[in-house]
Amino acid sequence: MNNRSVALFSLFGVTLLWGGTFIWMQQSLDAAVITTPYLSENHIAIFFVMMRFLIAGIFLLLLVPKTWVGLRDLEVWKGGLLLGVIIWGGFILQMLGLTDVTPAVSAFLTSLYVVFTALIGVAIGMQKLTRFAIIGVILATFGAGWISGPPQLHFGLGEWLTVACALLFGAHIIVTDKVTKAVDPIQVTATMLLTVSVLSMMVFYFTSRKYVDDFFILLKDLDFLFPLLLCAILGSLVALLVLNIYQQHVHPVRAAILYALEPVWAMSASLLLGLEGNVSFWLPLGAIALLVGNLIVELDQATPESSKSEE
Repeated sequence: MNNRSVALFSLFGVTLLWGGTFIWMQQSLDAAVITTPYLSENHIAIFFVMMRFLIAGIFLLLLVPKTWVGLRDLEVWKGGLLLGVIIWGGFILQMLGLTDVTPAVSAFLTSLYVVFTALIGVAIGMQKLTRFAIIGVILATFGAGWISGPPQLHFGLGEWLTVACALLFGAHIIVTDKVTKAVDPIQVTATMLLTVSVLSMMVFYFTSRKYVDDFFILLKDLDFLFPLLLCAILGSLVALLVLNIYQQHVHPVRAAILYALEPVWAMSASLLLGLEGNVSFWLPLGAIALLVGNLIVELDQATPESSKSEE
């Protein structure tokens, strides 16, 4: 297979891993509520993100010696800092939002990054916004608004936080395309993971350090620890390493089309595991509208007429 085919196959694997992270995050939150019911879900979310990326960063440094070389390169640090700040904000918002919405709703709202990728591309001159793309944006917006039922005035905080995380993930796709073509993708993955870890530890110190003994108790609970390790090793280390290595061979718009499969896997697994409760008619309706809207936008923006740069 050529580089592009290998890249597409690899990024497809990333969507499977990321689909699983929604389930693993929810399982860890549920376990934490049982083991440490006196801890705020927000504190648990902050701790989870910190440990997820700290574990991933340590494993990468231990398993891939060449990453140490990048720690002495200023350009690698610049790229890692930029990617790290963006993705850290996205994962924090996603985890906080997941305390208030189900895994399937979180996955499909997060998939709005597909639309945001195209809109950011338009804003920075990578492609043009056509009428067809506008239809896709409207359809995706409809899907997001109706995924929990007819639109209500109190579109919950969890939903808004998840939409904000989708915006950051869209920016991350665009920036990844730029950064990984300028510096070594494996080395920049290390600096990115270290950046996320340090930011998370700072937030944890100022918001949750007084509960440190309780978090040690939490880490002894396998129902919390095992999903955390899956998120850290598969969802962060493996997925982000593969993404940084292979996305440079695929136009970011086309990559975003592939990433639209992520919520499909998350919803399927969530339904099979019974994490959605009583599923109403609105969840599949909103999910399908959101997914189709995403694909319309990205397919339109991926055409030669509307895209200024193709791989």
